[in-house]
Amino acid sequence: MRAAGRIVAETLALLGSHIRPGVTSAELNRLAEKECERQGCQPAFKGYGGFPYSICASPNDRVVHGFPNDTPLRDGDIISIDFGVLYKGFYGDAAMTFAVGQLGKETQRLVDATRESLARAIEKAVPGGRLSDISHAVQAWVEPKGFSVVREFVGHGIGRKLHEAPQIPNYGEAGQGPRLKPGMTLALEPMINAGQAAVRIMEDGWTAVTQDGRLSAHFEHTVAITENGPEILTRA
Repeated sequence: MRAAGRIVAETLALLGSHIRPGVTSAELNRLAEKECERQGCQPAFKGYGGFPYSICASPNDRVVHGFPNDTPLRDGDIISIDFGVLYKGFYGDAAMTFAVGQLGKETQRLVDATRESLARAIEKAVPGGRLSDISHAVQAWVEPKGFSVVREFVGHGIGRKLHEAPQIPNYGEAGQGPRLKPGMTLALEPMINAGQAAVRIMEDGWTAVTQDGRLSAHFEHTVAITENGPEILTRA
């Protein structure tokens, strides 16, 4: 899983280096596919449940599962890229929200809060902790800042399958659920909205957008629980 995670991290870094005004998410999808070919791995999302692309590209009010397209990105946009691979029988999965040019103050505040909520969730991925300690850490960080936690989509176990038990919401009381044990591998992924938590699914049957049209940010890492604490497998 470390090898799969490394490929995911390197590919997201590569995509990030190409994100600027005028670039399209379709171009980023093609770049990710070329990188998978170079690395000898399989894009995890393409064909999964019928999803037709190798990356999920979700700009601005898109929350998750967005389809890449030929619309040029604009200065001040954000775009969340979710990407995973299958390599030698194991999956890696991560997501990042990237700035396109210069962000406004409130947009930057949303991105920063979402990134930090993931860091705080990862801190709770320790042996002996409870699963909901991770969930609570996200909610406790973002809601006092006026942001909301998406309820419909959650983190998950990961390993020889892309989605394994347990499901990991990004909200809830601490101290609940199963004990965390060394050897568990979890995909932790807060999705945070600038406005209300409610989302809707577009006509393509995949893309989730905020109901109020406000922005959404998404960060994810694949994390292993070890005796020495959490190990981020998808860190570049």
